[in-house]
Amino acid sequence: MTKRESEITRREFIGAIAGAAAGLAAAEARGQAGPAKVYPKSGKLLRIGIIGGRFGLSFQWHEHPNCRVAAVCDILADRRQALQETYLCDKAYTDWRELVRDPGLDAVGVFTPAPLHVEMVVGALEAGKHVISAVPAGTNEQECVRLIETVRRTGRLYMMAETSYYRREIITAREMAAKGEFGEIIYSESEYHHDGLSPLWWEADGRPTWRHGYPPMWYPTHCIGMIVPVTGERLAEVTAVGWGEMDDLLRGNPYNNPFYSETAFFKTSGGHSARVAVYWKVASGGIERGQFFGTNMSFYMPLPGDVPARVARRSGGQVVQNRYAESGINTEPIEVGDHYDLLPEPLRHSSGHGGSHTHLTHEFVTACLEGRRPTVDVHEAVAFTVPGFYAHQSALEEGILKKIPDYGRG
Repeated sequence: MTKRESEITRREFIGAIAGAAAGLAAAEARGQAGPAKVYPKSGKLLRIGIIGGRFGLSFQWHEHPNCRVAAVCDILADRRQALQETYLCDKAYTDWRELVRDPGLDAVGVFTPAPLHVEMVVGALEAGKHVISAVPAGTNEQECVRLIETVRRTGRLYMMAETSYYRREIITAREMAAKGEFGEIIYSESEYHHDGLSPLWWEADGRPTWRHGYPPMWYPTHCIGMIVPVTGERLAEVTAVGWGEMDDLLRGNPYNNPFYSETAFFKTSGGHSARVAVYWKVASGGIERGQFFGTNMSFYMPLPGDVPARVARRSGGQVVQNRYAESGINTEPIEVGDHYDLLPEPLRHSSGHGGSHTHLTHEFVTACLEGRRPTVDVHEAVAFTVPGFYAHQSALEEGILKKIPDYGRG
């Protein structure tokens, strides 16, 4: 056997033994006579090709029991080699167009610079492949509409790898919302602070990268990808404010963007409010978090300085003459689980962006094999992306209110 075949066989054997043992242990804990449901759910195999040797290295396709990386692609030799070594893959391409035409692939992962996403995704979909793509869905509204139309026309699956959807705290918040624990969520807010991003604006030889001056609100999915999944509502209207020093680093950027940071205030389709803050220059220590305020309970994600996640709950309370009597609010830290029970055994470990990468890996693989809509399908991806274009335009127009179109649901 080749090195790759030997490693895969060994991994399959260990995974099967570990999965069976975990299933038996769980069954014994519940007092059942037989084993629990053990992954893999089927004997099917998804053959995926990965384009992009930076972010594309950070997923667990090679660990999933129902997935194999059958080809990789990057224009740079060192990145191709890193992809091959990480994913135990023999086949490598330098041209993404050749990879998407490979008949040995069922799916493609696009993990390249944002301006390339739609071209590559559309090419892969039209080649008959299912696609998972890095964020954002597109760099303008027209690209997002093209994605929806292409998915509809080809019948292939599309998923955006939005990490916020599967952060541990957001999984917890989504579960709380599904159980009705919040009551009515009247206000949500989320923040993505990436201070010190400017070194990524330039190549080593001084040429600008696609990130040079990229408008903050054109990269809103890490924030909106928290709010929309928890509230279940679309963002319908926006007014926004931008801030920037227009120093030498911002000058001459291809987007004509004058802002380092942008703050947007949204009205939701349910008549509630939400705030989104995407900052490229701010002394905050780096933040990717959200919080949700409900009539019965509120939830706060952790803060810098080891401040844990917290909930605030009403301690009773009654209505007296159409007013709430003094009832008090109990605020306490909350233990946020790892949610490993949602994953097959080989993927039950820490991963990037708050534990989200293993969940994204598993969701895409199983959605493809089961022929079902993935959680962050093309409609959700567009709902996470398009509001940012309107927020940025509002900021450019000194906060004028903008109506945001709703492109529907899957």
